[in-house]
Amino acid sequence: MGTLAQIWRYPVKSMHWEALAAADIDPDGLRGDRTSALIVREGHARTGKTLRGKEHDRLHLIDDAATAVASAADLGIATDLRGDEGRYFDDAPVSLLLDRWLDGLSAHAGYPVEPIRFRPNLFVRAAAGFADDEPSLTGATLAIGEVRLAVRGGIARCVAITYHPDGEPADPRILRYVANERATLMGIYCDVLRAGVVRAGDSVLVDR
Repeated sequence: MGTLAQIWRYPVKSMHWEALAAADIDPDGLRGDRTSALIVREGHARTGKTLRGKEHDRLHLIDDAATAVASAADLGIATDLRGDEGRYFDDAPVSLLLDRWLDGLSAHAGYPVEPIRFRPNLFVRAAAGFADDEPSLTGATLAIGEVRLAVRGGIARCVAITYHPDGEPADPRILRYVANERATLMGIYCDVLRAGVVRAGDSVLVDR
């Protein structure tokens, strides 16, 4: 498939990321990833659920939970920081994005679209000739360092991918392209078959 180029984790769901040179991947995902979340107490229809980028389009710029709580309050949303319910994933414990899947989108947008917009855990540089898309990888096993992952399927995307990672104006063309040209899919969700350590530079192999 290619080479692991970047590793990211998101200690508080929907908030700012941490870049890692290596990561322990446990059965429930990257160690330290999405172990906390802001839970809506009142002021929004998601009462009792996590506050996400859909509800607060600046949340990904904030790396301090107290600041995030105050920022949500400015929008009229009361939240509490929680970390007592396991992991706060949208779906599967590990997400992966391949640079080649961004090629068409970048050509459409007219600039290299930043992979961090899609908040993957693992970003892979494709090997020459590798052209599989998300649906064709569903059910495959990936080997990365000590780790084995089972591909659950493609990740359907929402408005959050239009937000600029550094707070510049949003780009609605990104979501339109992904919806119209890629059936809303960008990246894959994976389950952990074997825990271990992954490192930037590791080869990523596909076993069907």
